[in-house]
Amino acid sequence: MMAEHAEKKIDVAYVANLARLYLTEQEEKMFQKQLNDIVKYVAEIEQVDVDGVEPTAHAHGVQNVFRRDEEKKGLDRESVLNNAPANDGEQFLVPKIM
Repeated sequence: MMAEHAEKKIDVAYVANLARLYLTEQEEKMFQKQLNDIVKYVAEIEQVDVDGVEPTAHAHGVQNVFRRDEEKKGLDRESVLNNAPANDGEQFLVPKIM
């Protein structure tokens, strides 16, 4: 199976063209080597026996932690409005934006 993946080659010039990237010859060679190394590594990983291993998205279980929904006293309107640059005693006054 490993030989099967070793034969696969990603054409860096083709992918760069699709992405509208312009690579120098040196960059093309560097990326070609890196992509070939990645393909080889993926082939190695595929050799790992994962029978009986349940697929997961996280290393450990994920669950929501909810707190009780309890009513709490909020800020009083007067003290909040006193911090505003302008108010009419009931709400903030802001400039009209059109």
